[in-house]
Amino acid sequence: MGRAGNGRRVCALGVAGVLAGTVLVVGCGDDSGDGARGTSAGSSAGTQEQGTQAVRSAYDRTAEEDTAKVKLRVQTSARGSSQTANGQGAVDLDDGDSVMTLTVQGQQIEQRVIDQVLYQKLPKGQTPGGKPWIRIDLGKVAAQQGADDRSMSDPAQSAAYAKAITDKDVTKKGTATIDGVKTTHYRVSVDVVELPNGDTLRKQVGPTLPMDVWLDDEGRMRRQQIDMTIKTPEATQRSSADASSAPEKVTVRTVMDFTDFGTEVEADEPPAGQVTDMTGKALEQGKRQS
Repeated sequence: MGRAGNGRRVCALGVAGVLAGTVLVVGCGDDSGDGARGTSAGSSAGTQEQGTQAVRSAYDRTAEEDTAKVKLRVQTSARGSSQTANGQGAVDLDDGDSVMTLTVQGQQIEQRVIDQVLYQKLPKGQTPGGKPWIRIDLGKVAAQQGADDRSMSDPAQSAAYAKAITDKDVTKKGTATIDGVKTTHYRVSVDVVELPNGDTLRKQVGPTLPMDVWLDDEGRMRRQQIDMTIKTPEATQRSSADASSAPEKVTVRTVMDFTDFGTEVEADEPPAGQVTDMTGKALEQGKRQS
């Protein structure tokens, strides 16, 4: 995710990695108890309900651990080519603060999120103004898109979206061992309209968003995978003017692994004199894409 083009892609991938995690908050988060067990003819329905409740309560059960180490992999494909960004770091599961090192095309980017503000230290010579860090206020970007930035980290907000998940949205796929931990794999179909800025998002990714989650025996999230196929705004405009023009699509797969719950997270703002604020540029880009 010449200099300007690569820099924008790197930054975009970094933001994508951060924002992808918000679906964990949005898609899961209502700890409404264990599903009722079915008996005899109702056993299948009871098992289905238990899976739904497990997924709906996963965020709360994970957030109760306060912090975790996280590994991130974002693969973006378009026009027959693909690019992969890998990251690792630690995240505060309560307020969303995080520290992470991203690797894209052999280059490393240091990334911090503090109070819904994204900081990235790009490779030398790739930041405007000669300063090592850039800054993007994710809250302002979310507000421009019509999303409530509280939904990124507030469990009370996330619960409202979790209630939209029903039994038909969750399918148990089996078990798997992740980082030595036995997990249960569920596939979830997230109703895009229920997400922040859902009406606009639906035009780009369709009515549903496929998400896979792997939960441990305590109901905590150990892995989350999100697959998106995005119709680019430029392609949408072209296809509106020319019905024969096939929309350009970008596929994005984001995988996040959570380990070492309770790990220490130290996310400090870079010195102000070393930071270039790119929030205005991000807002301008958002206007062009809206």
